[in-house]
This record gives sequence, structure tokens and C-alpha cells, in this order.
Amino acid sequence: MPADNSTRPHSVYQLPDLRSFLRCDVSKGKMLANWTDGGGEGFEFVMDKWQPYFFACGEANGIHCNMGKMKFFVIPFLRRWNF
Repeated sequence: MPADNSTRPHSVYQLPDLRSFLRCDVSKGKMLANWTDGGGEGFEFVMDKWQPYFFACGEANGIHCNMGKMKFFVIPFLRRWNF
């Protein structure tokens, strides 16, 4: 039976590259939110560069990422500036 990670605490790390993302290696990642920051309204992260952004749960050195696949990536689209 798969692990239910929905009721366990989660932290959010931004990972530096695709390799870290694929391996769930949070050792070089930057913690964006600890397990208490996600309650209520959550937290805000601004993507201010046109680049891929990789995120993963970093609890227990990435075990949620590895076992529960608690990771995602975002590639922002370029948009026109409205003047």
C-alpha cells in the first residue's frame, strides 16, 4: 500500500537543477517554507526569471519526494509587457 503523505508535515525546497530534481537530492536546495509555513494561506514564491523552477518536499532528507513523489516543476511562459 503506498504511503499517505497527505497528513504528514511537508517542507518546500527549491532545487538547483534537473539532476537534483530527478534524484530528490535536497542537499543543495534552498528551503522556501518549513512544515509550519504551509498552513492557512500558505506562502508566496515569485518566479522573477525565465527559467525552469524545481520544487520538492525536503522532509527526512527528501524521503517524501522519493517515496511519495512530492515534487513538481514550473516553466514560466514569456509574456508581453503591457504599456
